[in-house]
Amino acid sequence: MRARITAVAAHLPERTVTSAEVEARVAAESPGYRPHPTIVERMTGIRARHVMRDDEQASDLAVAAARRVLTDRGLPPDGVDLLIFGSASQDLVEPATAHIVAAKLGATCPVFDVKNACNSFLNGLQTADALIRTGQHERVLVCTGESPSRAIRWNVRDRAQFVDAFAGYTLSDGGAAMLVEAAPDGGIFYRDFAAISASWRIGTLPGGGSMHPRDPEHTYFSGDGRRLKDAFLAGGTELFTTALEKTGLTWDDFAVVAVHQVTVPYLEVLRGALGIPAGKLVVTLPDHGNVASASLPLQLAAARADGRCGPGDRVALVGLAGGLSLGVVFAEL
Repeated sequence: MRARITAVAAHLPERTVTSAEVEARVAAESPGYRPHPTIVERMTGIRARHVMRDDEQASDLAVAAARRVLTDRGLPPDGVDLLIFGSASQDLVEPATAHIVAAKLGATCPVFDVKNACNSFLNGLQTADALIRTGQHERVLVCTGESPSRAIRWNVRDRAQFVDAFAGYTLSDGGAAMLVEAAPDGGIFYRDFAAISASWRIGTLPGGGSMHPRDPEHTYFSGDGRRLKDAFLAGGTELFTTALEKTGLTWDDFAVVAVHQVTVPYLEVLRGALGIPAGKLVVTLPDHGNVASASLPLQLAAARADGRCGPGDRVALVGLAGGLSLGVVFAEL
């Protein structure tokens, strides 16, 4: 039995914030520092990002996307036999945010969270695939709600702290959902994952865990984008080239290749390193920012809406995440 992606949807908050507005807010809230005008868009290629309402939670973004997926398949919430919330964000430390999503959605199936930075959704899909192939479940709803706008540092002391907080200025709120169902053919036909865990310190959101349970100073994103990029590139392209070699495919055999997107320059570096034709990408960064684990399903949903892929087409999902983690999934829709 195969695990087939039968529906995918994304949900983006209506409110958008431009890069110029990001710089203006940093300047307004930082008495000792003013960012260079246009630096955020010049360095990232991001024009705007989405910000959820103050009364919204990560679970709300996941539920909105999940409802679209269920409507697309003509299913009620109780038509799902497992719900996985795969996200870098969460409503609470306990219980699993998947419970909150299920309660709001009206689902009564078993649930759990999967958490692995920006690969959280991809690892959720990996888990759904394994559980379906081993006969434990037949219809799994994988969803995410990302709320990084709640962890951005606006008041910075100086340039050094601005640079440390810069990764946060690329981030965007968003939700996504994917229905994965048992099928006799098609579906996910290749998956592989790797980690370079010695580099975990490069990018962090430290607050809330046992290291820094209550220190407000540790509730903001901290990281070095250049070191993160270098660590990924140092890890090599073997995971991805091996995937092509083992399946006997080239990137041209896929309708679209969804790659996790952090900044436009970084995306171009990765595309070149992996040899992916530019026309195979679904570039969402300029208008939607880095939506963390929602990035891959957002790209797939956009490609389907634009008619770039559909039933019978092959798609590739290329995941990159802090920690550091790499992942690749090939599927036939």
